[in-house]
Amino acid sequence: MDDKLHVYRREGSSFWQCSTYLGSRNHRESTKEKNLSLAVEFAKQWYLERLVEERNRRRGRISPLLDGPVQQQIIVEPAPTMDRRRRQNRAAAAGPTFKDAADAFLKEYEIITLGERNVDYVAQKSMHVKVHLLPYFGDTPVADVTAGMVQDYRVHRQSSRIDPKTGKVKKPARATLHGETVTLRQVLKTANRKGWIDALPDMSVAYKSSGKVEHRAWFSPEEYKILYEYTRERAKNPPKERWRKECETFHDYVLFMGNTGLRPDESARLELRDVQVVKDEATGERILEIEVRGKRGVGFCKSMPGAVLPFERVRKRKSLKLTDPIFGKTPRELMNTVLDELNLKLDRDDHVRTCYSLRHTYICMRLLEGADIYQVAKNCRTSVEMIEKFYGRHLKNNIDAAAVNVRKPKVNKVRKPRRKPAAAAD
Repeated sequence: MDDKLHVYRREGSSFWQCSTYLGSRNHRESTKEKNLSLAVEFAKQWYLERLVEERNRRRGRISPLLDGPVQQQIIVEPAPTMDRRRRQNRAAAAGPTFKDAADAFLKEYEIITLGERNVDYVAQKSMHVKVHLLPYFGDTPVADVTAGMVQDYRVHRQSSRIDPKTGKVKKPARATLHGETVTLRQVLKTANRKGWIDALPDMSVAYKSSGKVEHRAWFSPEEYKILYEYTRERAKNPPKERWRKECETFHDYVLFMGNTGLRPDESARLELRDVQVVKDEATGERILEIEVRGKRGVGFCKSMPGAVLPFERVRKRKSLKLTDPIFGKTPRELMNTVLDELNLKLDRDDHVRTCYSLRHTYICMRLLEGADIYQVAKNCRTSVEMIEKFYGRHLKNNIDAAAVNVRKPKVNKVRKPRRKPAAAAD
């Protein structure tokens, strides 16, 4: 507006202000907008209204004489209210909001993934949207969600929560923030499919260097022996007599998981009809053939011989029928209690051990015994790449030192005898 209109923001305020100089005085107004583009649209309308008011004030709101001697007063319609004008600006200039995109995403995601994804995983998406994303992005036009706004959201999540006990900032876990970012990307993809935005903003983490390779928490052979010997003693002498069955089942659970490599969610879904005790033709030992149902769909697993006896004890203790779950709910609380008593909750790198660590223990022990990495990956329903990435420290037994420490043989050069000079002629 020929440098007559200014939009600015005061320090410590999240709302944009607008100002102009008309009629020998300054006019100021808060746009009540946090988004700059919306604030600019509001400021333009506001400036034009102030300009009309100033002109009418100068003219006394009276028109010049017409053809007759009668003066006619110009009737000026009242300007629309601020709230009404703000709603009109948002509807005209903003377009669909982030809330519209989030509602569309949740509606189609639950229907399209029906039966394909875990029910808890689908519910987690709704939690991400309602608890974290909507309160932050809210009525922001989805077209205004930029890479900078995504970065601001990460900073907000990393610094907004204060622990009431310690008074320090309580940061979310890396996996938690990553899950929220994935949900945010899926919401923006929904808006892109509907034509509300032309492209997705850059959502990569700024200033992040290449992450260091970290290995998952596991129990070394010595620590695993300490664990199952302690659970065996706890099963024989439980803290309270009414806990005897739970302690006995937990001891069998530790041995079963350490000898099968199942994921905790896979063991929770395991039913009696999914397990068979067979004699392995190659070794002549009794093992379990397990039909596994988990995040990878249906797979198969052949256990170590050490899993047979715990399975038979649980089957006899619970008098299981074919459709009964063998272990049921994952014993997280009991596992944490036992690990705290043994001071094994954290490993050498301060990684937290959980029931999932029993699967990692199985994989690491197979590799330490020299098992073929491809067969281990196939039996655990994962990939060789994942094992090499997260269990790399345990692959030392697969490295042939003789093949690595190769040296070229040294060649001893034989010096030729020096030729004597020819005798001088007489």
